[in-house]
This record gives sequence, structure tokens and C-alpha cells, in this order.
Amino acid sequence: PLEERMCMTNVQTRDSIPIIDMSNPDDPEIVNYDVPAEVLENVKDATYKFFGLPAEVRNKYSKELSSSNNVRFGTSFTPQAEKALEWKNYLSLIIVDGVDEANLNYYPKCPNPELTVGVDRHSDASTLMILLQGEIGGLFVRGNDGDNWIYVPPIKGSLVINVGDALQIISNGKYKSVKHRVVANGSKNRISVPIFVNPRPIDMIGPFPELIENDYVKHFFCKAHDGKKTVVFAEL
Repeated sequence: PLEERMCMTNVQTRDSIPIIDMSNPDDPEIVNYDVPAEVLENVKDATYKFFGLPAEVRNKYSKELSSSNNVRFGTSFTPQAEKALEWKNYLSLIIVDGVDEANLNYYPKCPNPELTVGVDRHSDASTLMILLQGEIGGLFVRGNDGDNWIYVPPIKGSLVINVGDALQIISNGKYKSVKHRVVANGSKNRISVPIFVNPRPIDMIGPFPELIENDYVKHFFCKAHDGKKTVVFAEL
């Protein structure tokens, strides 16, 4: 549908994504986690190998057939609810009792990328998402103002850190979850490896108490009478 397509006229290409250089091991403020290049290549090769398997083999790991709840293969996110199916395959691995989730995402070369959704606009349910994007671009994030999308260029050896909904809730809105999407590529296959740091399904999450104590009272007495907007301010 037209309303689901990416409008490239609203894309910002300016250098607006903050970058933290962690390459200096002598900097006392930096803990340098140097991942050997061959490890990243092995992850890439394993991803291509899995998604190159016949469909009947991959389907053994589908949500309906997988022998483990911690391993799931799928295409698109929620096909039964989507207006446009997403152009990707994924293998999802749940680790550490459901706290962390690693995905291997594969976006095959698309014959009509302008008519296709790679991954539709969304924010993550996680606290943080740590993404190995690979060398093929396609990730866009929503700017803080207006309807513009900002391109996140792949940088060799870099990780993209994204704030999710759980962290916005826990921080009482101090950190905002970031809406993002992925566009399909018409010339190359793309892989990405996101790791999601999630609350456990049994956890009840809410703002840390120290972030909401006295907030309402301070807000009430620092503004003029204005109907019931002070209640709206306190809504979680």
C-alpha cells in the first residue's frame, strides 16, 4: 500500500548519528572490547549458510515445529496482522532464560525494493538493542522532529546501539525509544545481527521510584491552573 512505502524525499543524509570511538585502548574512560574480524566473518558465513538451506530444512525451526522454544525461524514479524509482509527471513535465538535475544536477519536481493517493506517502522520492546549491521546499508531512524527519516550508514567495525520501549518506561521517559525501519535492497543480499536485552516475560516494569518521587507535586506548583493537565503529566 502507498502509505506503507518509504518516501525517500523525507530522508536526511546529514551526519547526525552520534559516534563513540572505542578504538583507543589507552583511554581510561574506554573499555575496549575488540572482536576479532574472523569472528564477525564466521557469523556472516553461518548466516548465509543457514538461509541458503532448503525451505523444508529451515521450517523445522519455525515457531510451530521447533523442538525448542528458544529457537524460532520466521519470515516477516506478524504476518496475520501486517498490511505488507516484510522482506526478510530471521532466525531468533533466546538466551539466558529469555533475558537476551539474538537474531540473524537475512534480506535477500529484492526485484522491486521501492514496492517492498524490509522491516516496517517500529520501536523495539527491549531496553537496548545492539546491532551488527554489516556492510550493506538500509537502516533508517526517525528524527526527533517532523516526519524525516535519518539514514544510519554502516561503519566497518561498528555497533549500533538503540534505545527500546522498556528503557523509556524504566527511565520515565528520560530516554526515548527510537522508531526505525529497514528498506529492501535491489542489488545485494543484506544480513544483520541484532541482540536485544529484554526484561523477562514474568517481569513487571515501571519507572524507577527515584525518577517519579515528588515529580507531580513539583509540576503542580510550578505552573498556573490549567484544567486537569497535571493529571496527564502524571500518567504512566
